[in-house]
Amino acid sequence: TADLQKIFDPFYSTRKKEGGTGLGLSNVYSLVNRMGGQIFVESQENIGTRFNLYFPGIPGTSGS
Repeated sequence: TADLQKIFDPFYSTRKKEGGTGLGLSNVYSLVNRMGGQIFVESQENIGTRFNLYFPGIPGTSGS
C-alpha cells in the first residue's frame, strides 16, 4: 500500500489526531542502518505487520 512506502519517513503517521509523533520507525530505521543492518516489512491488511531486523555478525563471537 501507499502507507507502507512511507512508514520510515519522519513524522509520518496513519493516526488522525491522537497518538505518537511519527518518529519511532524513523529512529529505528536510522539506528539499524548505522549499524549496517536491514529492516524488512511484511504487512497484510486486517491481519498484521511483521518487521524483520537483520544485523551483521561480529567476528570472533558465537554464531558468526
